[in-house]
Amino acid sequence: MKKRLLILTTGLLLLLCCNSNGLGAMIHRKSLVDRNQPVIHSIDSLSSLSVGNGNFAFTVDPTGLQTFPAFYANGVPLGTESTWGWHSFANPEHYAFSETLRNYNFRGWNEPYAVQFKATGRQQDAANWFRINPHRLHLGIVGLEITNPQGKQGTLNDVHHITQKLDLWDGLIESNYTLYGKPVAVETVCHPQKDMISAYITTPLLHSGAIKIHFRFAYPTGKAFDDGCAWNEPDKHQTTILAQGDHFVVFKRQLDSTHYYVKVSWNGKATLSRKEPHYFILAPDTALNSFSFSCSFTKEWSEETLPSFDECKMATAHYWHSFWGKGAVVDFSACKDPRAKELERRVVLSQYLTAIQCAGNTPPQETGLTYNSWYGKFHLEMHWWHAVQFALWNRIDLLERGLDWYNIAYANARSIARRQGFKGVRWMKMTDPSALESPSSVGSFLVWQQPHIIYMAELVYRDHPTEAVLNRYKKLVFATADFMASFATDNKKTGKYVLKGLIPAQETLRASKTVNPPLELSYWYYALSTAQKWRERCGMKRNQQWDKVLLNLSPFASKDGLYLAAESAPQTYHDIRFTSDHPAVLGALGMLPLSPLVNPTLMRNTLDWIMKHWQWKTTWGWDYPLMAMTAARLGEPEKAIDALLMKQQKNIYLVNGQNYQDKRLRIYLPGNGGLLTAVAMMCAGWDGNKKKNPGFPKNGSWNVKWEGLKKMP
Repeated sequence: MKKRLLILTTGLLLLLCCNSNGLGAMIHRKSLVDRNQPVIHSIDSLSSLSVGNGNFAFTVDPTGLQTFPAFYANGVPLGTESTWGWHSFANPEHYAFSETLRNYNFRGWNEPYAVQFKATGRQQDAANWFRINPHRLHLGIVGLEITNPQGKQGTLNDVHHITQKLDLWDGLIESNYTLYGKPVAVETVCHPQKDMISAYITTPLLHSGAIKIHFRFAYPTGKAFDDGCAWNEPDKHQTTILAQGDHFVVFKRQLDSTHYYVKVSWNGKATLSRKEPHYFILAPDTALNSFSFSCSFTKEWSEETLPSFDECKMATAHYWHSFWGKGAVVDFSACKDPRAKELERRVVLSQYLTAIQCAGNTPPQETGLTYNSWYGKFHLEMHWWHAVQFALWNRIDLLERGLDWYNIAYANARSIARRQGFKGVRWMKMTDPSALESPSSVGSFLVWQQPHIIYMAELVYRDHPTEAVLNRYKKLVFATADFMASFATDNKKTGKYVLKGLIPAQETLRASKTVNPPLELSYWYYALSTAQKWRERCGMKRNQQWDKVLLNLSPFASKDGLYLAAESAPQTYHDIRFTSDHPAVLGALGMLPLSPLVNPTLMRNTLDWIMKHWQWKTTWGWDYPLMAMTAARLGEPEKAIDALLMKQQKNIYLVNGQNYQDKRLRIYLPGNGGLLTAVAMMCAGWDGNKKKNPGFPKNGSWNVKWEGLKKMP
């Protein structure tokens, strides 16, 4: 009955999804998704595949499980990570957060910032401790225990004739290969609501005991960039069997003061044994032709019975059919430009990756739930790049999942603002679920994350403009606007409000010298204007101080017809400090709508100069969608396409859809999210735009079909 219901539901979704998009086109969504699913035929450390649900993700090698993690450690690692799985090392020196603070005087009073510099002494040691802790946990390796015909442990070189497919439509990884001349088939899924994977293994090697399943657990490394697995520290953590039966086992993991639970259940006879203190082997009965199991990871103990593989597979398929059916869709199949096929692939895979990696109940880290970057912490200035696309692609629920966290962070954000002499709340840059501020010589001085919550709350209101939405987010909107207005400094000589004492989005500029960067000025204008609209919607009078700042924000600095990186930047475009990192000046009319601060002619000149002269090796993945959005708003669709598909290392998208950056950041999800935001805007446009597909050239080569996309502000 369940299978019949699933088939009927899927059929109904397909009927709904094949309707007209308003551009006279029909889109068959399943065909679109299926033609872009990754298929792996070789062993490559950058081609691992993931399943997940936004709060939990599990990454596998060609065996369908995490059998050979060492080979992938410096590629796309075989991670098992969640939004709740965090750990802190002991603090025997009793470092206090107050010890990380150092005073800076940017506005006539002392502003204490949590900083980390290359120095020695207790202040630096305290900063290092709070930067490292807490860090995200790798929850455990679940792989195949392979024994070769000589009785030794199998290696990756034993895996042949690989055909591994990520079935995007069903949310299923199908792995087929041979071991020692025998076929092996593994299906892997992640439950859509539980932090749980389930797998089904079919192979004659079960009869000889050549294939079993192992569960391995490591102590965290505490390193900034890695898979988080210190395998040589067995005495620093404990793995105990808390409960066991004929068809299940529960492990309790204890790491200092952190604990969590791993439950495994299986169908058919199997025997569990301990090989090492943190290494367990589940051996299926040799009479079996196939074997399935489920493995869940939970922060707290639960006696809940785990769903079987069949139940998990069905729930997963139902979720992904709904995801692909209800969200927006873009079809490039009628385009003649040879780049269109690759763009479609990136768009489809980026939707999947951001859904499983970036749609949790906290803002995501830049490497999602695959491996740790910056200790697994998330960066709030990147939340826009991860999550705005959910609203534009008609998946507002995935955006809202992560917004409640700002209420958790509110008290700490208010404390930071008060500590530094400002009103409202100052959102931290680098943080964790507890909203602890991470010391940094750069991040503590960033401010462009401040308006993000106003922008995202406005997207929610645009999607469903109700009193409930206003009540849900108004505290965050108003407190953020209070900070922004108080942060702007009144220059008594000019009568203008100045933004200073900050490091802008283009992080090569210094806090002590930077004045009036364009993106931040433009974002201040947008956010304060939007916050005033929220007051009016709530039946409140406009805030006079916000209006005073709005009307008197400083103009952008320019020279020779080009916008400068900041008013304080050298009056030349030949200094590498000001032509590297993010070309953030473009965000003033790209991320954001046209404001009275922006001169489109100067911005067009600046875009042209940047596309010809920028230091591309220093860029990041979201810089390319940023340029595309600016070009689109300026009526330059050819340049938008050129920017979006520019052939640069930081704009590479791997076979699994991940945006590669370099040896440190093998995946970079703000690039994926930015790509989706740019494409949505290039199709559906923005407020006030009346053109169809305004971001695509009208030369007959870009017949882009779409449905369900929302306009950008």
